[in-house]
Amino acid sequence: MLEQGTISIHTENIFPIIKKWLYSDHEIFLRELVSNGVDAIQKLRMIARTGDYGGDIDHPEITIAIDKEAKQLKITDTGLGMTAEEVKKYITQVAFSSAEEFVEKYKNQADQAIIGHFGLGFYSSFMVAKTVEIDTLSYQTGATGVKWHCDGSTEYSLSESDRTVVGTTITLTMQEEELDYLEPARIKELVRKYCDFLPVPIKLDGEQINKQKAAWKESPSALTKEDYLEFYRYLYPFQEEPLLWVHLNTDYPFVVNGILYFPKLRPDIDVTKGQIKLFCNQVFVSDNCEEVIPKFLLPLRGVIDSSDIPLNVSRSFLQNDRTVRRIADYIAKKVGDRLKELYRDDPQAYARSWNDLGTFVKFGSINDDKFKEQVKDIIIFRTSANLAAPKPEDAGDEWADEKSLVVDGQSYTTLKDYLSRTSEKQGQRVYYCTDEVNQATYVNLLQSQGIEVLFMDNYFDTHFVPWLEQEYKDLKFSRVDAELDETLIDKDKAAEIVDPGSNKTRSELIKSLFEKALNKPNVTIRTEPLKSDNPEGAPPAMILLPESTRRMQEMMAMMQQKLSIDLPNEHTLLVNTSHPLVQNLITLSQGSIVQTSGQSPSAELADQLCAYIYDLALIGQRGLDAEGMKQFSQRASSVLTRLTTMASK
Repeated sequence: MLEQGTISIHTENIFPIIKKWLYSDHEIFLRELVSNGVDAIQKLRMIARTGDYGGDIDHPEITIAIDKEAKQLKITDTGLGMTAEEVKKYITQVAFSSAEEFVEKYKNQADQAIIGHFGLGFYSSFMVAKTVEIDTLSYQTGATGVKWHCDGSTEYSLSESDRTVVGTTITLTMQEEELDYLEPARIKELVRKYCDFLPVPIKLDGEQINKQKAAWKESPSALTKEDYLEFYRYLYPFQEEPLLWVHLNTDYPFVVNGILYFPKLRPDIDVTKGQIKLFCNQVFVSDNCEEVIPKFLLPLRGVIDSSDIPLNVSRSFLQNDRTVRRIADYIAKKVGDRLKELYRDDPQAYARSWNDLGTFVKFGSINDDKFKEQVKDIIIFRTSANLAAPKPEDAGDEWADEKSLVVDGQSYTTLKDYLSRTSEKQGQRVYYCTDEVNQATYVNLLQSQGIEVLFMDNYFDTHFVPWLEQEYKDLKFSRVDAELDETLIDKDKAAEIVDPGSNKTRSELIKSLFEKALNKPNVTIRTEPLKSDNPEGAPPAMILLPESTRRMQEMMAMMQQKLSIDLPNEHTLLVNTSHPLVQNLITLSQGSIVQTSGQSPSAELADQLCAYIYDLALIGQRGLDAEGMKQFSQRASSVLTRLTTMASK
């Protein structure tokens, strides 16, 4: 025996502390030992390049062997090995040079998430093993084999070994409660999880069990579209294919490699939880790296690999680390560059993916000023205008306007282009719609007068529209069901006298008719003749909600976490006096047949029709509750019965 000694540390209970606090999962030990072996192999390669080693480096590998009878797990590498002096230096001294400081810092924070502790990795083996043995032979000329043995106390033994092959074998004699690590299936599972992309073959029973090729380490020019898609399918099996991807590759002023994918945003995706896998030198560290990337990119998927991200710290420390912040800025810029590239090179693909990409772009614009400056000119909106270029006469069936933002018959536009088309007619006003189905009446009315409407119907647009107003203070954003634009009113008809006896206009007569029939003091009745080429196609009435009132309702709904917004009690009913149905109400209300009650049947029908028209306007705003729907159904039945009765006489 060469010698016996004591590991040079002051904390006598260092091993129990390692077992309890060093790693949250005991399985990490395999990651640490295998990655140490790969590191030793790579160092030997570097030495061979300098000419200081002439042995075989062409067949590097990590071999894992299981001996269930002896309850042993062996990890062997073909790396540079160690001399006796190096074992004493690197195993018994250096490994714990900062161990006490680490333990003092974290021993009372067992529940705090610690990402990893590379450097103390070898001693993670004592979390699962009752004894650990190192059998090693250095690459150095004339070196002899060395065997180091420790039973988990601070005592160790160092002796000569008869090893003849350069490299290192670590033998773990497992604790009784850790025997599941002697199952081949368990070892394969851990290698796939933690070591799958290491650049050295890892073998078990003669079979290579790691994938080996790390796509993110390849040059982008060396990868095809299918390579990227295959890598995505491997990382996220049984998922829809991604929309696009971003390849990260820089070594200054920090080292970052990776591939990030934009997934289709299904409703069940938690946009607050990171999906990107964090690696360090191709060794898996964590299923997410929420502290390393900007919040608005959390739903992205893929891999980030960096040796410059500190791993022996708490997650709260990461958030304030300067290098980590710079890496996050770099990632955001690369994402912005990729989006601009797609918009420039394939605008139709960009528009086709906008429903998913738009959430990233909008959220990023609100939360990151640098990102906002990058993407502000490529924020697009679906529009009511038809922007498709006319098809040339000599074009074939496959013709497509490749440079337009028209996909599947839907047109998209930037805000700048929208204003260039509409400013002469609409000034600095932007009309937008948040619900294409329920606001269809309003959109059609504006379209009939040549007014272009933008669709802002993504769930995030509730936050995005107020942000747009802050960014573009010279513009007025009006939802289609807000205050009525003056260009929609027929001024000539508004002053038309229809009752010479009382000198009242049609609007005045209809207003008094609705006020009497509805008897709702909180509802303001406004009567206007709306312009329309087809009066019957225009709505007989609409609910108008001033922007300030509606937004207050929306804000209250969000604060109360309500899925729907109740119609305010105080609102405006705009009655379209140009509609034939509304005009006929005047004649009905002035019926000559008098009942004992003093009201003619036609006048009573006029009152019912006023309520019916109001119901229709409420339905357009989803403003009817269960009781309201019941009354509407009853009223519709009564009105139709009266109309058919009158028609049959």
